[in-house]
Amino acid sequence: MSSVSHHFTLGKKERLKSRKQIEQLFKEGNSISISPFRVYFLINQMFNAQRSMFNVQFGVGVSGKSFRKAVDRNRIKRLIREAWRQQNTELKEKLKTTGLQMDVFFIYTGKEIPGYKLVCEKVKTAIEKLKKTIG
Repeated sequence: MSSVSHHFTLGKKERLKSRKQIEQLFKEGNSISISPFRVYFLINQMFNAQRSMFNVQFGVGVSGKSFRKAVDRNRIKRLIREAWRQQNTELKEKLKTTGLQMDVFFIYTGKEIPGYKLVCEKVKTAIEKLKKTIG
């Protein structure tokens, strides 16, 4: 795989997958509501050498109660991940300059499958609010 194509993906290290990290995020982190999302975030001082290259780790969840079919849940998650991937560079830059690290988790709370345009707008709003919390 060439290094060029890597730039256009949400890499393995950028994904928030550790159960321990996610539990800490929900327990100690803050949240903001941007309908139809609830965004949880936790800002840490950068201390882990392994994560120093990836100062933002991102996760996404969709309720199985609202969307019974996995196909629908996965579609929504794909839309959110893509919108995040395209727009998170400013947030990464701001974190890099301040020397901080952030875990972010989006939970979709809507009742119907959103369009990509709506998801993009809301993710952009969320990123703006996250940048303001940094300083």
